[in-house]
Amino acid sequence: MDFALTANQESIRDAVAKTCARFDDAYWLKKDKEGGYPSDFHRALADAGWLGICIPEEYGGSGLGIMDAAIMMHTIARSGAGMSGASAVHMNVFGLNPVVVFGTKEQCERMLPPIVSGEHRSCFAVTEPNTGLNTTQLKTRAVRSGDKYIVNGQKVWISTAQVAEKILLLARTTPLEEVQSPTHGLSLFYTDFDRSRISAREIEKMGRKAVDSNELFITDFEIPVADRLGEEGRGFEYILHGMNPERILIAAEAVGLGQLALSRAAAYAKERNVFNRPIGKNQAIQHPLAENWMELEAAWLMTLKAAWQYDEGQACGPAANAAKYLAGEAGFHACEQAVMTHGGFGYAKEFHVERYLRESLIPRIAPISPQLILSFIAEKVLGLPKSY
Repeated sequence: MDFALTANQESIRDAVAKTCARFDDAYWLKKDKEGGYPSDFHRALADAGWLGICIPEEYGGSGLGIMDAAIMMHTIARSGAGMSGASAVHMNVFGLNPVVVFGTKEQCERMLPPIVSGEHRSCFAVTEPNTGLNTTQLKTRAVRSGDKYIVNGQKVWISTAQVAEKILLLARTTPLEEVQSPTHGLSLFYTDFDRSRISAREIEKMGRKAVDSNELFITDFEIPVADRLGEEGRGFEYILHGMNPERILIAAEAVGLGQLALSRAAAYAKERNVFNRPIGKNQAIQHPLAENWMELEAAWLMTLKAAWQYDEGQACGPAANAAKYLAGEAGFHACEQAVMTHGGFGYAKEFHVERYLRESLIPRIAPISPQLILSFIAEKVLGLPKSY
């Protein structure tokens, strides 16, 4: 049992950190104030070859594992970019896993290289206004008509839809009342984002202004049959292959953000003098930060365990969900304590920690609530009756 990063993993961490260092606190503060997708940040990572970290080498990627991707995303968040930087590239890392696993060779050759090069950006359209996490109840319909599908419906909380050239879309191709199981009859598509048929309305939100979130209104949107991934009706099964990697990467980002906040809090506690002594000399300051460190370290270990299990082909559902839960909570607590450590200055944007706190709620809430993770662990690990 070896808990150390390999030489290659250390190289990934250091190289990603070097790229991120070009985008300082002032850059992310401006993005938080003004919004606007961080295209130059995305381009820098694309030019350095990081967007295809998990895509096979034959399609222009690096062919590395989720462990390596987790290290990359952790480094991005910890660099000062937080969730604004991580979310700008997050979808590119795990989102096209269904194309890799279920796409034809022709689809892989056509769809993957533009993502690796940064030519294309994609959004992931699953969630709907009235279904939440109950994905089997999706109402968006895709009706086949010859060599194309006609899609109508709505999606919500779709990130990067304002800038995406492509969309990974889950829609129902067989009505719910006509299938034997609710998980049947959903199909997955990867196709052009046609803005003449898809209206993307940005949602004003608490944080991460640089990466847009949107409600989509889809009207008579035509998708070629050639852009359907795998068999019709098996889309729900296909997206499951991306859910555990997503949880692992979100966990890595939450830990990175929490460690970023903790480092800022500790530095401030050393230099801030009140009553002729640094506030970091007070145990009331020390102890909460020490607890944050331990919580983040534990969450990071669970994240690495889940990533290792995934890369080894082992069942990783419990570990991936546990990592996301632990990291979401630990990251939030660290960001909250960073604000409290700064006192009144923690409320000031120039010290950055208030931005970290706002962004820390993202991995705590999405892509699955902490309560549903607890229900999953209770049922799948402890064998308790299903509660939802």
